[in-house]
Amino acid sequence: MKIEQIYTGCLAQGAYYIESEGEAAIIDPLRETAPYIEKAARNNAKIKYIFETHFHADFVSGHVDLAKKTGATIVYGPGAKTNYDIHEGTDGEVFDIGKLKVKILHTPGHTPESSTYLLIDEAGKEHAIFSGDTLFIGDVGRPDLAIKSDVTQEDLAGMLYESLHQKIMPLQDEVIVYPAHGAGSACGKNMSKETYDTLGHQKEVNYALQQMPKEAFVEKVLDGLTAPPQYFAKNAKLNKEGYSSFDEVMEKGAVPLSVDTFEEIANTQGALILDTRKPQVFNKGFIPNAIFIGIDGSFASWVGTLITDIDQPILIVADEGREEEVVKRLARVGYDNSLGYLKGGIESWKKAGKEVDSITSISAEELAQRKATDKDINIVDVRKPSEYQSEHIVDASNVPLDYINEQMDQLNKDTTYHLHCAGGYRSMIMASILKARGYEKLIDVAGGFTAIAKTDIDKTSYVCPSTL
Repeated sequence: MKIEQIYTGCLAQGAYYIESEGEAAIIDPLRETAPYIEKAARNNAKIKYIFETHFHADFVSGHVDLAKKTGATIVYGPGAKTNYDIHEGTDGEVFDIGKLKVKILHTPGHTPESSTYLLIDEAGKEHAIFSGDTLFIGDVGRPDLAIKSDVTQEDLAGMLYESLHQKIMPLQDEVIVYPAHGAGSACGKNMSKETYDTLGHQKEVNYALQQMPKEAFVEKVLDGLTAPPQYFAKNAKLNKEGYSSFDEVMEKGAVPLSVDTFEEIANTQGALILDTRKPQVFNKGFIPNAIFIGIDGSFASWVGTLITDIDQPILIVADEGREEEVVKRLARVGYDNSLGYLKGGIESWKKAGKEVDSITSISAEELAQRKATDKDINIVDVRKPSEYQSEHIVDASNVPLDYINEQMDQLNKDTTYHLHCAGGYRSMIMASILKARGYEKLIDVAGGFTAIAKTDIDKTSYVCPSTL
């Protein structure tokens, strides 16, 4: 028996490879299929099943392409309806993989079709569950992503309670829990950095598995939920209805473009210029109106959160050798309309004598000096409200990056703003977006609150109003 977790940190996502006696199954694959196909080939195994725990909202699964390339059967739990061929499983149905068995446990709550897959080993012992977004390490899946006119988040939270108590908690404590996500995913609110655990330990430490009435569970699970990113519904739709071939997306998007061609496409096709370099490199010189989202941060989730049109044409500026990586990571969240990248990067743009823009960046120490001499300095904290409430600069306003598209009109183009986040990544994204919308008086604080905390600037942990 072989079980391998294939964890992708930038998405906080876990896919799984299971193998026995020359037969394999993949659970919740990412968009790019080559790693799974190559792994099976190295092990002289044939991929027989692709198990989907639910209609994913935070990434586009690779199930459709993988099935076409391998002939494997896509399996969903009860209630899943798609525009492509699947096996819609029934609760308790069992599938053979070599000497292993995989049993469907229908566990609605995160979504109506959500299912957990119970792995039974060669000796007939219940070995592990692949819990998707039903049960995380330290948390459970949010129940507000599949609400409809006749199904509320309270209804789904109640279903989740029943699923946990009737299907998962009765299993033996030594059963291993393999979830679909870990810390950093927006599919839950309190996930651990650990990517697997025993069920017994989770029964001890996971707040959602403690003994409580259903009403108390519903209240706890819904407490503190923020609105899901706007791309979630779009990704779920792609996963239900199908999508363009990943290979075709890569072929179209990973194309080097000369400076003149790049500029022409930007001017004639309404393409967004996406600069993916490091923040303290981007700010020193970038193409006017380019948006910064660095490839080395939570790239895909920020793209999905901030670029509201999933069909938006995109032109890429990247460090040399990372262009294809950008196209791939855009496709993971359904942004398939990459039109190419700037050949030679920003240096080729500069050598051609094209205009460049910049964003002023200062140190945390300089910010402290400025605040000491100017009590009315405008400081904007772009972190999440929970981060801001934990500790922030006295009199700083909180305008979270997550909601900048909706809250931009709170800011005045005639006012100078000093922007900071936790480490410098999100504030540079914010600055680039504002700059592209005509805000010129922007100063980024390098190192963010991590650096600010080391200065003598006055800080507080109480919640103060976000007034600008």
